[in-house]
This record gives sequence, structure tokens and C-alpha cells, in this order.
Amino acid sequence: MSRRFLLHWLVLTVALAITAAILPGVHVAGLGSLLVAALVLGFLNAVLKPVLVLLTLPLTVLTLGIFYVVLNGILFALGSVLVPGFTVDGLGWAVLGAVIMGLLSAFIGGAGGGRRL
Repeated sequence: MSRRFLLHWLVLTVALAITAAILPGVHVAGLGSLLVAALVLGFLNAVLKPVLVLLTLPLTVLTLGIFYVVLNGILFALGSVLVPGFTVDGLGWAVLGAVIMGLLSAFIGGAGGGRRL
């Protein structure tokens, strides 16, 4: 595995752990679930998100970009469905969790030397 991949996975793992600690509607059962959930969320964002962004572009434009945030929440919720031990209590918590996790991962990744992960 490349160093870049491992760093990105670590950033996502830390961001998800902090998100689960902050939000009462996002739950992670243990370290194993946390690691797998971060990996699955990274995979969904890398593979499925670009396709969904393209397919939902008219709706995103119509809502002035707000649907993009909802799409992030849907992918966050999908990750919770796919990973045992990672649960989200509803779409609202998923959207909020996706926003917080995105902000945290940007902050943590930016603090790691200024290079984009």
C-alpha cells in the first residue's frame, strides 16, 4: 500500500472517530468498525460519488448546490448500512455527520504539512 493511501485512510479514521464522539446520532462500535467504516467511506467517495454527482447534476444546479450536501449524507448513510458496528440514526444525522467529517478531514489533512492528501 502506498504511503499516500495510508495517510488518507488515517485522516478519514480520525475524522470519523471525532465525528462519532461529537454527534449523538453517529455510532461506531469499536476500532475494527472504525477502520472498516473509514475505508468504506473513502471507497464510496472515490468510486460512487463522482458517478452520482454527474447523474444528479441537474438537481444540484436546481437547488443551488444544496443537494450536493444531501448526496454526501446519503453516501455517509450508505456506509453505515454496509459496515456492521457503524450506525447512523437517520438521514439528518448522516448529512450532519458527512459535513462535520468533511470539515475535520480537510482541517486534519491541511494541518499535515499543507499538501493535499
